[in-house]
Amino acid sequence: MATTHIHTHEAVHHDAHGDDHEHHEGNFWTNYIFSQDHKIIAKQFLITGIFWALLGGTLSVIFRLQLGFPDMNLDWLKPVLGGWITPEGKLDPEFYLALVTMHGTIMVFFVLTAGLSGTFSNFLIPLQIGARDMASGFMNMLSYWFFFLSSVIMFISLFISTGPAGGGWTIYPPLSALPQAIQGSGLGMTLWLVSMALFIVSTLLGGINYITTVINMRTRGMSFTRLPLTIWAFFFTAIIGLLSFPVLFAAALLLIFDRSLGTSFFLSDIYIGGEALPNMGGSPILFQHLFWFLGHPEVYIVLLPALGITSEIIATNSRKPIFGYKAMIGSMLFIAILSFIVWAHHMFVTGMNPFLGSIFMLLTLIIAVPSAVKIFNYVTTLWKGNLRFTPAMLFSIGLVSFFLTGGITGIFLGNSAVDIQLHDTYFVVAHFHLVMGSASFFGMLAGIYHWFPKMFGRMMDDRLGYIHFWVTFIGVYLVFFPMHYIGIAGFPRRYYSFTNFETFSDLNTLVSVAAILTLAAQFIFLFNFFYSIFRGRLAPANPWNATTLEWTTPRFPKHGNWPGEIPAVYRWPYDYSKPGSKEDFIPQTIPFSETPESNLPHENELIKLEGNGHGTIVVEGKH
Repeated sequence: MATTHIHTHEAVHHDAHGDDHEHHEGNFWTNYIFSQDHKIIAKQFLITGIFWALLGGTLSVIFRLQLGFPDMNLDWLKPVLGGWITPEGKLDPEFYLALVTMHGTIMVFFVLTAGLSGTFSNFLIPLQIGARDMASGFMNMLSYWFFFLSSVIMFISLFISTGPAGGGWTIYPPLSALPQAIQGSGLGMTLWLVSMALFIVSTLLGGINYITTVINMRTRGMSFTRLPLTIWAFFFTAIIGLLSFPVLFAAALLLIFDRSLGTSFFLSDIYIGGEALPNMGGSPILFQHLFWFLGHPEVYIVLLPALGITSEIIATNSRKPIFGYKAMIGSMLFIAILSFIVWAHHMFVTGMNPFLGSIFMLLTLIIAVPSAVKIFNYVTTLWKGNLRFTPAMLFSIGLVSFFLTGGITGIFLGNSAVDIQLHDTYFVVAHFHLVMGSASFFGMLAGIYHWFPKMFGRMMDDRLGYIHFWVTFIGVYLVFFPMHYIGIAGFPRRYYSFTNFETFSDLNTLVSVAAILTLAAQFIFLFNFFYSIFRGRLAPANPWNATTLEWTTPRFPKHGNWPGEIPAVYRWPYDYSKPGSKEDFIPQTIPFSETPESNLPHENELIKLEGNGHGTIVVEGKH
């Protein structure tokens, strides 16, 4: 009979820092502002991300008012927007473009990159791998404060007289390279570039920390095959960010040179007001290559953490082991690799060689395979599970829905011939808002609802969570599903006015109303979130009966996470509903010799299987 190696609790890994973290006393500034505790830094990322999500959503509603109600008088917005409302009571067209630009920048970078990955990578990596903290607490603190400084500069750009950056969140030259091109090309664009440079520094500091922590600081027994899928997702995300964000930094730096030092990296043969500029020899297409070499991996920098969070929540609330654990890891690895070699599918209309276009098209369609593996594994985990529909579970299932419906439209856009017709229409807007924006946002909300008890020691209100989910879920589909039809008809994105598309005025009105209701639903979440922090019901130690390490810490863990010894790990993180066990979950810290079994024989008993006609297991004797 095979033997089982049993480790004693006395031999568990004890961090070299011992209990120093636990008993370290500081003041308000060192504990909550300039903290090096990964849990506090995660909350800082979360609160800042929530602020930006609210602001980014508000900006989208403002420009949806223009699209859905073109005849509406917007003078009532003058106290907020001032001169950006024209004397006729309309949005200024250039400010409209700036709104679209800032909405995209805020949601992609400040909410779904820093707010999502910054929060949950910081919070969960040490807790789920069994570490006292990140590899470098000081570097971790710096990563937040670089993000905060970046946020301040981007926020200031909203209030300057010439307005924030214009030209779309992709900041293509020549609009971004010529300060005199439009109002949004002036100081607002300079602040945008400086803010993004600081943001990239923040991301790189965080990514180095996450990778180092996962590789070097796992507790005893926590092999790579025992890591939760959340940690695998954060690990791959950090690697992608570390390899791709420096390319955007280089692009931004060269753009600053073109703007300020007279270089011509992205400029050639430009005329303004009939006057030729001295620039020659550059190529705006070069900027697109540099931008999208980050821009497409960025899709998965945003998506993978949400998918990892969803894997954990679906397994926990299905009371089943995650289906295809190794296949899930393999699919994330395959996605991470492919994300670097599909960037030019954003550039099918730039006049690229059709043969080269066909290669990028093939690679783009291949990336649907690992994505389909993840969808299949989620559905199979849900199938015949003992489902608990907590708010976190609903948001996770919502993510799977958006990932599927949005991913299907990606197959159309990945085809170069079809993309030429659909490029820069509302079909593209609908596609990436579903597959990337809404799916990742639902992953972030699912994570907040699921780990709120561990973050704050209290429970959020489930009833408000259900209302928040259903209004948001239905609202998102009402916003983006009609855009597919509008886009197929040729409706261009970023246009201020659509006098030639009056056929779709009713759909535009529907989309705008749905957007307003969806934003309003987020205030239900805000109330639930902040009220529960102070007045919510006290959370039990393990409210979801989960198996992973973070639930073995005290209700309010101090800096250092575990008092005394760090628990050792003996099993993988998805031992749910194991046949013969009294409980429907077995934590990772339970050795196999201590598995709480009721109907199965103990390991020191000899098992003999006899076919007695009734499928009965007969247990005989002992060693």
